[in-house]
Amino acid sequence: MPAEENKSALTDAIRNWNAGQYEAYLNFYAADVILHGFAPGLPPGREGARAFYSVIWAAYPNSQITVQGIITEGELLACRFSLTGVQQGVFMGVPPQGQSIQVDGQTTMRFSGGKCAERWNQTDMLGWLQQLGVIALPA
Repeated sequence: MPAEENKSALTDAIRNWNAGQYEAYLNFYAADVILHGFAPGLPPGREGARAFYSVIWAAYPNSQITVQGIITEGELLACRFSLTGVQQGVFMGVPPQGQSIQVDGQTTMRFSGGKCAERWNQTDMLGWLQQLGVIALPA
């Protein structure tokens, strides 16, 4: 799949996330997608993505993703992103506090047949937990 089509698939997926159309967002992933850097113990494939993201969507139902930059090469696409939202549900055992968060990350995806077939993800979880007050900021 050409690089521009991969970018378009990602743009459509982000648009679906930001509109709260989560099932449409999940269709971005191949049924047998391989996820790296996500929570351990997830089911394989798209069901693992559903399990992972369902926790975020429940805690941050109106979250938004912004992509800061995209680089493509062949079947690979890499991007930097920010997730913003207000905590309205339990997240990682933390009860809802109405706390706004902005979490940065970067990801690399391999596409096959117009879908994300494999994804490597790095998200600033330490910063996320600091924003929730779970981990104290250094003095």
